[in-house]
Amino acid sequence: CYSDNNYPQCLKEIADPPLVLFCKGDISLLASPQLAVVGSRNATIGGREAASNFVRQIANEGMTITSGLALGIDAAAHRAALSVNGATIGVIAQGIDIAYPKRHKTLYQDIVDSGGLLITEFAPGTAPKAGHFPRRNRIISGLSLGVLVVEAEVKSGSLVTAKLALEQNREVFAIPGSINNPMASGCHWLIKQGAKLVENVADILSELNNYS
Repeated sequence: CYSDNNYPQCLKEIADPPLVLFCKGDISLLASPQLAVVGSRNATIGGREAASNFVRQIANEGMTITSGLALGIDAAAHRAALSVNGATIGVIAQGIDIAYPKRHKTLYQDIVDSGGLLITEFAPGTAPKAGHFPRRNRIISGLSLGVLVVEAEVKSGSLVTAKLALEQNREVFAIPGSINNPMASGCHWLIKQGAKLVENVADILSELNNYS
C-alpha cells in the first residue's frame, strides 16, 4: 500500500498514485531504474524487431523494461528482456490472478518465473475493462525514467502513455518510421511535439545517464 516501505517513491510523485499495488514476483524491481517500452497492438514485423533490438541492449545495460503486457510491441518488449535474462515488469489492467489477453498466459508465468514482476492496482478477480487501461498507463509511465514509443497511431493508448509521461516530468522517446506506415504516425507526431527522436540505444542512454 501507499504507506509501505516497498511502495516506489517515483509513483508517490505522480498526480494520482494508486493507493494499493497487488504484486506477483520480485517486488524489489519497483525500486530499479526502468524504461517503459510501449507501442501498437497491431505492430508491424519491423516494429517488433526494433522494439526487441532496443530492449535487449537496454536490458543489458541493467535497466528494467516496463510495459503493459498487451499484444504487439508490449509483448515483444517483455520477451526481448527475458531473452537476455533481463528484468521486466508487466503492469496489467485487471486482477493479478487473470491473464489478459489469454494468449499471454505463458508469458505472464515466464515473467514471474524469470524473476520479473507483475503489478496492478485492481483487486484479484477484477476483469479488464476499457476504462482500466488509461489508469494502467499512468503507472507504466510513473514507474519509469522515460517512455520509448516504438510504433503507434495518433489516436492510441501509447500516445496516452506518452502524454502522461510528459505530465509526470518523464523523458519521452520515439522511433521514427516510414511516412507510408500509419503505425509511425503517432511517433512522428510526438517528435513534432518535442519527443526525442531515437535511432539507437545511445540516444536514450545519453538522456538517462544519471539513472543509476
